[in-house]
Amino acid sequence: MSATATLARPRSGRMIGGVCAGIARRFGLSPLTVRVLFLLSCLLPGPQVLIYLALWLLLPAEY
Repeated sequence: MSATATLARPRSGRMIGGVCAGIARRFGLSPLTVRVLFLLSCLLPGPQVLIYLALWLLLPAEY
């Protein structure tokens, strides 16, 4: 991994679409932490699932 990781969906460590794993890698966090934060955010009203789906479609896959 380079010093400045880009925001992309990784090939390894994915659970569904790789969005949480990509965000975790980009910001130097644990993928589990990002997944838990996402699940907790789903308890609040808002478009979290739609944002996840949009990121799944828009983020490039890592090669």
